[in-house]
Amino acid sequence: MSGTAVVLIIVVLLVLVALGVVLSRRRRSSQLQQHFGPEYERSVAATGDRRAAETELAERRQRREEFDVRDLSTEESGRFRESWNEIQRGFVDDPRQSLRSADLLVAEIMRARGYPVDDDFDRRADDLSVDHPRVVQHYREARKVRDADGEVDTESQRTGLTSYRSLINALLGDDADHDARHAGTGRDDVRDDRSDVRPDDTRADDARRADVATDHTDGTQAGRHALRDEQRATGPATDPTGPRSPRTEEHTR
Repeated sequence: MSGTAVVLIIVVLLVLVALGVVLSRRRRSSQLQQHFGPEYERSVAATGDRRAAETELAERRQRREEFDVRDLSTEESGRFRESWNEIQRGFVDDPRQSLRSADLLVAEIMRARGYPVDDDFDRRADDLSVDHPRVVQHYREARKVRDADGEVDTESQRTGLTSYRSLINALLGDDADHDARHAGTGRDDVRDDRSDVRPDDTRADDARRADVATDHTDGTQAGRHALRDEQRATGPATDPTGPRSPRTEEHTR
């Protein structure tokens, strides 16, 4: 075999190896994007380097495989759900305390399920992002509200509490993120569980106003139906002046 042929073979092999590396990286990028969804974009933006972000996300997933995470029993889920309901009820009287209690409840649920819980909040959020990539950002947002210095307006506190609710629902297995993750989407196009937190009396007032509006509408519609039935029974309306004679009409013209 001539030297030229050997060189060509080596060049072809190098091209194939390079192509394989490129395809492998693209496949890994696609898998990470599909799994982490919005968390992937957040990590890329935070690092400013797509390759570094992908390496960090891959390390998260590898570390998560070392955890013995389990599902909660029905009794445990019910107990945690009741604790959460109690926190929501206390929001009106003490929003700041409700946020602190919600953060403690998240840590308690994580510990019960087998996640490592320590003082490193960023590591804790990173660990959760592997299983719950959509709602983990809610966790970060809620923690910022909880740790805010000075006075925090009620609307921000309410948003913080609903962010905690999104994560708690996910940890209890009640969030659509669980289904999206197991379906392999990992996208942020599933239902957002965050909704307004309001006291029960406010919700009751809304329900009463809705009932009154419905009764009024039903009464109006019933009256209209009755009027149409009466008109059909009595026949068309008659001219109050009565029929005119031909002579009168001619005089009028």
